[in-house]
Amino acid sequence: MEDLSIHAIVTGRVQGVYYRASLRREAVRLGLNGFVKNLADGRVEFFARGSALSVDTLVKWSRQGPPLARVTGIEVLDSQIDECFDGFESRS
Repeated sequence: MEDLSIHAIVTGRVQGVYYRASLRREAVRLGLNGFVKNLADGRVEFFARGSALSVDTLVKWSRQGPPLARVTGIEVLDSQIDECFDGFESRS
């Protein structure tokens, strides 16, 4: 199966509710590479690379997130990530 890379921006109540940590945990569980980080404007950004099925599963998960999150939107773009990742990390 071919690898897929995406760049996504998640809006809503997604900071201060363990969204970033929960997304990282889900991405690791799915065997994805990339990162997640909070943006200064209250949104969360993530890059993910891995099997198309795993990336799709993460995107579906990200539409709801952890119990305290309230996702109001997600923009997902195909992306060629120039960075090399060894696992999935959380950035500040």
